[in-house]
Amino acid sequence: MAAYFIAQYIVNDPKLYREYQAAAGPTIQAAGGEVVSFDVAAETIEGTPPGPQTVILKFESTEAAKAWYQSPAYQTVVGKRLAATTGFAIIAQSMNFGR
Repeated sequence: MAAYFIAQYIVNDPKLYREYQAAAGPTIQAAGGEVVSFDVAAETIEGTPPGPQTVILKFESTEAAKAWYQSPAYQTVVGKRLAATTGFAIIAQSMNFGR
């Protein structure tokens, strides 16, 4: 079942964030991930998000998404995103009814 890494945040350090983007992209591709959406000005219609930037990545499964996130290649760069942004990230399955 497909799984999605969804991050929403505000970028506080654009230079550091660009460094993160350049390094993170190849790790996503290497893990079989796909960028579904990258929107720097997502429109909020409910609630109060941390910021307007939204990124959605698609992976084959939750295990594949976690394997990418926990991979040594991604772990060497994720700190740049965490330092450059304020927000959150989740992994959600395409259909999970809490079996």
